[in-house]
Amino acid sequence: MHWTLLLYLFAALLVLAGLAGTLLPVLPGAPLVFTGLLLAAWVDGFVHIGGWTLSLLAVLTIISLIVDFWATAHGAKRVGASKLAMLGATIGTLIGLFFALPGLILGPFLGAIAGELLHQRSLHPNTLGHAGKVGAGTWLGILLGTALKLALAFTMLGVFALAWWL
Repeated sequence: MHWTLLLYLFAALLVLAGLAGTLLPVLPGAPLVFTGLLLAAWVDGFVHIGGWTLSLLAVLTIISLIVDFWATAHGAKRVGASKLAMLGATIGTLIGLFFALPGLILGPFLGAIAGELLHQRSLHPNTLGHAGKVGAGTWLGILLGTALKLALAFTMLGVFALAWWL
């Protein structure tokens, strides 16, 4: 098999892994998409994709990383989450990875609730209600971040495709 074809296949696998990474927190989504697109441009000898396009793709990658942190923190802070709640959401996400889709959905939510309850050190109904709001706010922030990262990843693919064929 020809090396060029193998390198293009590897670039495509990196892009697919990156798209999966926009949904799964264990994989660095946008950086993998960028690496795959950069590899494809390199294999082509940068004939179709030049410095301006690669610079734009790099900026979109950086924006995606910023969005990831911002959306989660914004969702949590908007409802008054403590640092322990945000740590709990992170731990819940990591543990949730072992339980497939239900774990990815419930892990951050339950982790944020647990962290907020540890912060408040109370099981009073008002505290439980606030912890539930913190869990929901954190989860919505993660959901918003995922949607924005996915949109940015597809924007990267669109920019690459336009530059390739124009």
